Amino acid sequence: MKPQITVPAIEEKMNNYRVVEKFISINGEGSKAGQLAAFIRFYNCNLNCSYCDTKYANGKNAKYEILTDQDILNYLDINKVINVTLTGGEPLLQKNIDSLITLLLKNNYRVEIETNGSIDIKPFITDDLRPLFTLDYKMPSSKMEKYMLLDNYQYLTKNDVVKFVIGDLADLNKAKEIIETYDLTNRVKVYFSPVFDMIKPRTIVDYMIKHHLNNVFMQLQLHKYIWDVNKRGV
Repeated sequence: MKPQITVPAIEEKMNNYRVVEKFISINGEGSKAGQLAAFIRFYNCNLNCSYCDTKYANGKNAKYEILTDQDILNYLDINKVINVTLTGGEPLLQKNIDSLITLLLKNNYRVEIETNGSIDIKPFITDDLRPLFTLDYKMPSSKMEKYMLLDNYQYLTKNDVVKFVIGDLADLNKAKEIIETYDLTNRVKVYFSPVFDMIKPRTIVDYMIKHHLNNVFMQLQLHKYIWDVNKRGV
């Protein structure tokens, strides 16, 4: 009688991601502002904005944990929040992030990608499953404007957001120029967000009135008004 051979089960391949923090809060910005959301903040960024408020996620010494697709899905399932924001850092730099996006969408989560505007978003769009994009245009005050990938605008829809983080009048003038050049207010949701403590929100409103910027949203970072401006995990 031949000995019985046991064949080990083939495990489904899990991808690993470098996650700086994960938490449940409200969306402080964008089209889902005020709604509950789960935030997954990934390590590393290819830009270095002058006003960046998440540098703790970007540097070589930034601390992170390794989580798999299933770890992240389990976290979301336990907390029962349907809005998921993948942020950073720059989330689209994570290897195999497309697999995570697909997994979350297939499990009926509403996935929003906060991306800095320098990464090609086309590879992360499919016909049947599509996340929402909140795409930054880095203004002159950020010192990162030269890295903006404007071809991305052709892939955006009315459900997506282009966000201009405004630090001064030069930023406002540049935002107006980009909006008009790419007809953004007729194609996507457009948001102006003041750099905290750099420009007064009413200055932005006055500019919008003066230049008839209809269909532009002026937003405040709600989490910085609810909690201390330096508090993490909110």
